[in-house]
Order: sequence, then structure tokens, then C-alpha cells
Amino acid sequence: MALQFVDAGYDVLLLEAGGMKADPATQALYAGSVVDEHLHSPPDTYRERRYGGSTTIWGGRCIPFDPIDFERRDYVPDSGWPISYEDLKPYYPEANRLCEAGPFAYTIGESFKKPLPPAMIDGFSSSYFTTDTIERFSCPTDFGSRYRSTLEVSPKVRVVLHANVTAIRLDAGGTTVQRLEAATLDGRRFVVQAAQFVLATGGLEVARLLLANRDVHPNGIGNAHDLVGRYYMCHLAGTIGTIRIRGGAATVHHGYDRDAGGIYCRRRFALSPAAQRQMRVGNFIARLHHPRITDPAHRNAVLSLLYLARPFIPYEYAKRLHGDHHASTNEWIRHVANVATGPHEAVGFAWHMLRDRRLAKRKFPSIIIKSRANLFSLDFHAEQQPLAASRVTLGEGRDALGMPRLRIDWRYAPGDVDTVSRSLERLAEDLRLCGVGTFEYDRDQVEAEMTRYGAYGGHHIGTARMGADPRTSVVDPHGRVHGVDNLSIASAAIFPTSSQANPTLSIVALALRMAERLKGTLKAAS
Repeated sequence: MALQFVDAGYDVLLLEAGGMKADPATQALYAGSVVDEHLHSPPDTYRERRYGGSTTIWGGRCIPFDPIDFERRDYVPDSGWPISYEDLKPYYPEANRLCEAGPFAYTIGESFKKPLPPAMIDGFSSSYFTTDTIERFSCPTDFGSRYRSTLEVSPKVRVVLHANVTAIRLDAGGTTVQRLEAATLDGRRFVVQAAQFVLATGGLEVARLLLANRDVHPNGIGNAHDLVGRYYMCHLAGTIGTIRIRGGAATVHHGYDRDAGGIYCRRRFALSPAAQRQMRVGNFIARLHHPRITDPAHRNAVLSLLYLARPFIPYEYAKRLHGDHHASTNEWIRHVANVATGPHEAVGFAWHMLRDRRLAKRKFPSIIIKSRANLFSLDFHAEQQPLAASRVTLGEGRDALGMPRLRIDWRYAPGDVDTVSRSLERLAEDLRLCGVGTFEYDRDQVEAEMTRYGAYGGHHIGTARMGADPRTSVVDPHGRVHGVDNLSIASAAIFPTSSQANPTLSIVALALRMAERLKGTLKAAS
């Protein structure tokens, strides 16, 4: 948003809670509690309190929301946005550019010239699933380092580091923000005044700031109807079953293609909008995946190498790769044996990761293991339904700045289990009907698998939902807090539903839309 005001003629102050680098004392300000530690990671993980925020650790996956995600669906309770896909679509191309994910083109036909890349699975066809939509990948771009110089040279934008907002002060009527109070960990305190204020602090911290400020509104800002912190969503994700594809290894193309601009792109199984309506389930996608890393029975040198390297893999990715599994002595020995029996594969993979991920500016996005036997597991990613009982509240204790800590009670609904279960059943049937392979999994373990790693990482969604009615939402269709004329929120906190898509690209698109609206508001007031 600050980038949109570099040449707009208005003075902008950007308060950054952290510094240029990670700092344990600053990161500890995010610490809090969770009701069920098996369902949600501690709140100081998966997000970074520093310049660039969580773009300093994200994986770079960029996907727009689908038109159906904005619709009110009677089979998805509390669904429906007050804006449509068409309202957000004009801002997606610029969001793609800022995320360095190439053009706004998300099908194989749009993204590649003929001859097109090989089919994901030769002979696969389905009236329920498509394999022609793609995910695009950012470098991944660290917004702090990438756009730092642009903000530094701007005479109109000032960035203040280590500036933690501790209070939002309203006028006596509670309709206008008069000032912010901020503090640093070394004891300095100061006040900020402005015409317009925007909270861009992420889905968890937005709720904490609104709930903690109760001097005028006793339940917190924007919380007259007890909605702030409710409807907390992430995504439902897991790895399940065994897929066996008939034919040779050349019949499967499940890795990455690079478009003309060198952007990594990847296809997946995507449940079509028509199928979602017919089946009355949420949005769902899945990808072919390698066998579970933790089990040495896969006898794969590369997978065992990844397991043995777990101490060197960041928390947010190690949890997805390994979960909470800790190898027994016997399992550890078997992993070592796998590496020893396939040293050339292990060395080749290590060189690939060093060259194409560690040293490359545009990094190879994830681990792709080619299976000579055409044997895979299925990695799925699904929409979570809005659920009022899934919520973020203020907990016990205070941080070093005196702010109350968060308490997270993430929950999921029976409809979420239904979305995953029925989508998996449909995919298994389609693979069988078209004769390309089989998908075998334990249907009684679907719910256990989709909650094996708990709420999906850094996707903190819905805690200050958008809507036209203040009785059922926290912000209006422009992201402005109901009843407070100069306070807006730029975050996945305002998403009414979660889609199947990672939220970053849509967060950026909504921020661009909000910046345009704020320019008009400031111009009208001047």
C-alpha cells in the first residue's frame, strides 16, 4: 500500500513493529496460547515480526481466488462476499507483478505457447476435476528487501522500525481515530496522528489490536456484535493414500514448468465450480506427491536424506514434511541405509537443491521426486468453512509492552470433513473410470489426516470479516471498520471465506483496491 503512495502527493508513515532482521525479543511479542496444541501451532510460529513480515519466510505460491469463492452458497454457511470476483479482478495483474509471479494467467493455455507442456497424467479425463489450472510461484519475493530502496528514496514515505502500536485512540463518540500510541522495546514511546489509518498486521494481530482497545468501545473496536476474532479460518491440508498410475514414468508430468518469463508453474487436480455446486462441497485442489518421508519403507535415498536433514529445515516446512514424528533408532538406521544404497541420487538431489533453491534468485519451489514406479501419495488443500466458534480472543498474561496476549481456539466443521472426504472419493472414482490408475486410501482416516498437522501454517483468515451489514461483519466492502470513518484493515482478516487458494495474492490485490479508495477519500477531503 505504501508503494502506491510514493508519487501520490500525500505524506505516509509506515510503522514496522520489527527491525531489518529477525530478533528473538521482538518475535516473542507474538507469543500466546492455543486451546488445542494438536490443532494449531503456537502463535509466534509461521509469521515474522520484522521488515518484510512473513514474506521473509513464505513459499511464494500465488493463486487468485475463484469467482465461486465470492458467491453466497447455501451449502457453505456464512459464505458470500460483499464484492464480486469482477470487483477484485482489475487489481490481480498488478498484484502478480508486485509478487514477481509473472502475468495474470492461470491456465496452461494462457501461460504457455504451443506446443503445450505434456499432460499431467496421460489419458486422465474427468467431468469433475480439471488439470489445466496452474499455481504460479514468486521468487519468493521478500517484500522488505525487494522494495526497501523505493520507499527509502521517496520524500513522501517514512518508515519507522521497531514501532509497535499499543493503542488506537478514538474520539469520545468512538467514530474517528484521533491518534495511535506506539512503543519500542527499549522504552521509547510516541504518538502518531494522521487523516487515515490502516492496520496491515495479519489475521491474528489485527484481532488483538481491535480487541485490546476498549477505552471507548467496551468490547473492542469494531466489536459491537462480538464478531472480531470469530470465523477464524486457515486451510485444510494433508497427504493421504497411494496413487498408482499405469504405464511408464513418461505418462506422468507432475512437476514444474517454466513459462517464457522463467516463472515456475505447476498444475493440479482442481474441483470445478460446477462440481462443487453439484456435490455441495467447498473448494478443493490436490497434487501428486511423494510417499510419506517419515517411513523408511519407501526405500528412497532422497526422501531419507530429507528426513535426516530435518534439523536444518525451518519449522514451518519441517512440520509439513515430518509432522511431529521422531524416528526410532531402527528407523533412523534404515533411513541412513536408504541414503547409503542410493548415494548418486542423494548427491544429485543435494546439488539440485543447492543450485536451484539455495543459490538461485528464483528458487525451485518445492521437493519433486520422480517415481520410476509411478507411485505417489496425494497432497490436498481445501477450503475451510467459516465457523463462529473458531475464534481468537485475548488470553492471560501480557507481553513486554503490556499488550494482552492472544488465545487461539481454532476449530473445523463437519462440512469441512465432507468437502475433503467426498472430493477424495470422486477423484478415486475418476482415476478408476478413465483407466489411468488407482487411488487407495483409508476412508476412516480422512479426518485424522486433515488434522494431522492442524491448521495450515501462516494462513490466518477471517477474524475481521468483510460485509455490508455491521451486525454480521467487522469491515465494510472497502475494508473500513464499521462505524469508524478513518480506520481500514488490509489483511486476510477481512476475507469472509478462505477458498482453496493461498491468501497472499488476494491480500495484495485487496490492498491495491483499498489504496485506490483511500486516494479518492484523501483527495475529496483536501
